[in-house]
Amino acid sequence: MLIFAKSKMKQFSTPVELMESINAFRISRLILTAFELRVFDPLRDQSLTSAEVAALLGTDPRFTDRLMNALVGTGLLVKKDGNFKNSEFSEKFLVSSSPSFMSELGHPVNLWRTWNTLTDAVKSGRSLAETRDINDRGPYWLETFIAAMHARGVNSGKELASLLDLSKIHRTLDVGGGSGAFTFAWIEKNPELRGVILDLPNVIPITRKYIEAEGLTGKITTLEGDYLRCDFGNGFDLVLMSAILHINNPGENSLLVRKGADALKEGGQLVIMDHVMNDERTEPFAGAFFTLNMLVGTPHGDTYTEKEIRGWMKEAGLVNVRLMTAASGMQFMVGIKGYS
Repeated sequence: MLIFAKSKMKQFSTPVELMESINAFRISRLILTAFELRVFDPLRDQSLTSAEVAALLGTDPRFTDRLMNALVGTGLLVKKDGNFKNSEFSEKFLVSSSPSFMSELGHPVNLWRTWNTLTDAVKSGRSLAETRDINDRGPYWLETFIAAMHARGVNSGKELASLLDLSKIHRTLDVGGGSGAFTFAWIEKNPELRGVILDLPNVIPITRKYIEAEGLTGKITTLEGDYLRCDFGNGFDLVLMSAILHINNPGENSLLVRKGADALKEGGQLVIMDHVMNDERTEPFAGAFFTLNMLVGTPHGDTYTEKEIRGWMKEAGLVNVRLMTAASGMQFMVGIKGYS
């Protein structure tokens, strides 16, 4: 998941400020545990005691009571006369049957487990995650990951659509496109546009659900395959690679960018959206921070500098390569095939 930020993280000036940030993980763990256990579901439209909630969830009564008492302090639950109910926020966003349910919170649950290995990963120089391949992480992990990517992609897709001239774009390819959120935004801006979403065989069924939900079945097709091995096809006006370079090593990215360039028409554009680091790899801070996420969660993921990405694009024959930064902090690089 890409995290965009225009400013640096807060700079610590006192031990108290440092400790506040360090201890913030406890609030995160409290909320994620409540999410995992679906604590808010039994309380939809009703008040219950913690014992009643525990009985419905199959959890320990005393531990459940203490967890729910702590949730009152966050404002996610309200307690009166020994009974608990959801806050308005929780009722809308944290009840799993709600249309606005934040299913993407399942992804931070997964990240919690991998980030807990950071110390040992730095010692050993490798990821210590139990299962690193996306195909081996199970349907729950995959569903929550795609949901998280979709939640990000909805806004990022609209922002990118506002920054690109899509008026003459007829056919697009989104490599590793997940839910298809970027293509959805592009078609909203240019209804004549037709898109192809490329992703792994176990992702594509999820992709099709999102496409159907958007009512775009006739405008978007899917392509199953591993982007490092499968044929992209050709004749595209625009190829997007969003949040995938950071999964790969440099050699794989060189190959991937070349494949993307080869799939373009003359004059077509390759758009790479990712954290684009300075030569010191310290800025933007969001990218430096995100690098650690790739170290603990992937075999050889990383974030890459503008110089590295620019080099891959030029090697692939792309010209007029430029880096752009949106108002949100979203970074993307664009290269054109064949025209100087």
